[in-house]
Amino acid sequence: MSSQAHDHVHLPDASDALPGYYEIMETAIRELLVDKKVFDAGEIRQMLEVMDTRTPALGSRIVARAWVDPAFRARLLANGRAAVEELGIDFFENTQLIVLENTDKVHNVVVCTLCSCYPREILGLPPDWYKLKPYRARTVKEPRAVLAEFGTVIPDDVEIRVSDSTSMIRYLVLPQRPEGTQNFTEEQLAALVTRDAMIGVVRASAPAKEKSR
Repeated sequence: MSSQAHDHVHLPDASDALPGYYEIMETAIRELLVDKKVFDAGEIRQMLEVMDTRTPALGSRIVARAWVDPAFRARLLANGRAAVEELGIDFFENTQLIVLENTDKVHNVVVCTLCSCYPREILGLPPDWYKLKPYRARTVKEPRAVLAEFGTVIPDDVEIRVSDSTSMIRYLVLPQRPEGTQNFTEEQLAALVTRDAMIGVVRASAPAKEKSR
């Protein structure tokens, strides 16, 4: 498995895919709630517009700030949501955010075994492979094998911790800062942080030309 092509899940062409069970249920419940006037179509549209503004770039900004600001990093690890809100990023769901720090001895990876719970406020929509059963089931049972398929080989003496997201608790992985980036600006550091690194399936890494400086 690589972060570009995840062969084990055999993703179908989205244009050919029929609505799944959860998509059908979501549509039915949404239409029922609109019919019962719990909320209206305008509120749904407004929330979709908000979601369109949420991308992994927000999470990358958070990670980069934690790399350059030890005090912010400490606050982020103590109370993820409160620290994120310091940066002017609001939450539209009543969820807790726990930030998991990778170290030389611990590598974190995030999954949602029941569905696709995900920190959408700071990462946007989850990737398709995150929502599919092969990832959800195998990551818990054989995390080393799954990470290796992404190209991330974890040494045997490094503990892998798998955190299972819930409807009330979301997780963000704080990757290790790549070596050779001591002189990078916060903006340059943010450019190194990918969505997959913040899920924990890959590491953050500096471009090869920067490593050779």
